Amino acid sequence: MRGLRVAAQETRSAVGISAAQHFVLSALHEHDDQASVSELAERTMTDRSSVAAVVDRLVEDGLVTRGTAKDDRRRAAIALTARGRAVLRRSPEPPTARLIAALEALPPTRLRELSGALTALVSAMGLHHARAGLLFEDTPVRKRPPRAPKRT
Repeated sequence: MRGLRVAAQETRSAVGISAAQHFVLSALHEHDDQASVSELAERTMTDRSSVAAVVDRLVEDGLVTRGTAKDDRRRAAIALTARGRAVLRRSPEPPTARLIAALEALPPTRLRELSGALTALVSAMGLHHARAGLLFEDTPVRKRPPRAPKRT
């Protein structure tokens, strides 16, 4: 985890975006620079709402745009901007991509063992119902507005 955390910090230092944002940009770039939020969630093996939050920040930063798909005008699509492509050109490999590549290199039996062990760990931690968020997602926690005082 330390190595992945260091890689995430290197990404932020090198290009000014989070590792989660970088991973979503990379997933978008790998497939014609355009995809829906649902497609990006599938490509990143993540919950749709987590990807949507990251996409919101990428739109704010001018790295992607929201529009309609080239091949189906009824479908919404996220597309890389020239600025987003420039960020990808000068950025290191996303730490999440490193992790996925390492997992894919494991023999199937080791992968099943690891999956079983991690499933047991997540369950023991009481996190088995948590959504699948992006690794190093830096979505700010929004505080709820204070409740109005009760009238008596």
